[in-house]
Amino acid sequence: MERDDLIVNDSYALNAHHDEAHGKVLRKKIYFVTVLLSVITAIEVGMGVMFKRGDTYTWTAIKWTFLALTLVKAGYIVMSFMHLGEERKNLRNAVVMPYVFFILYLTYIALTEGFANMAIDNLLH
Repeated sequence: MERDDLIVNDSYALNAHHDEAHGKVLRKKIYFVTVLLSVITAIEVGMGVMFKRGDTYTWTAIKWTFLALTLVKAGYIVMSFMHLGEERKNLRNAVVMPYVFFILYLTYIALTEGFANMAIDNLLH
């Protein structure tokens, strides 16, 4: 019985029409994204280990920094691993902008409710 899952004498073409220069560009891009995401993750973990909850201003800055770094990581993941960065600008905006508006809306709701709860707590105590 002959196996049909093996590639034998180019009977199954792989449609690989890339030259070595294109491969180097792709590998460089993969290394860049890997290093960037690793560095951002290391910064987030380092901040989580070093800073403790204490001063209100510092803790607020740390939370906003975490939020910004997380959004940068999410953007790079979508743009590189989901190949959205290679699409036309209109398509990219049509996919990304609803999420941006949704995140801004959720942030607004969280801040509004948080401040409202703080005001109610201050009135009760």
